[in-house]
Amino acid sequence: MPRKISRKGLVKKLDTVFSLYIRQRYADRNGMVKCCTCSTVKHWKEMDCGHFMSRKHMSTRWVEDNCSTQCKKCNVFRYGEAYLFSVFLGSELADSLYQLSKKTVKYSNVDLEEMIELYTKKVKDLDVK
Repeated sequence: MPRKISRKGLVKKLDTVFSLYIRQRYADRNGMVKCCTCSTVKHWKEMDCGHFMSRKHMSTRWVEDNCSTQCKKCNVFRYGEAYLFSVFLGSELADSLYQLSKKTVKYSNVDLEEMIELYTKKVKDLDVK
């Protein structure tokens, strides 16, 4: 019988597959994507899954509109470039995500498992190299 994955393990697994999806969804046929905040172009494997509203906000952590590809310079060393990210999103969406981030959400383990399944399928459907 397979060992049950802990809640922490489920979150980590979902973060991983969600990041793969976000980084691959805009990749061209050569796997190249553009940073949403500085327009640097690199292979999706060299980019991060940047979050407009921080991952600490569970209500927006796995919201596709809250995330895009970012180079490590913008995402890590420039702390996500929140202002430029908001410009990329547009003020209406940025405001909506900000409001959503203030809501409390509690995902069950079943919810996390379903999202893992969904994003695993989405990554497979993209078929990006």
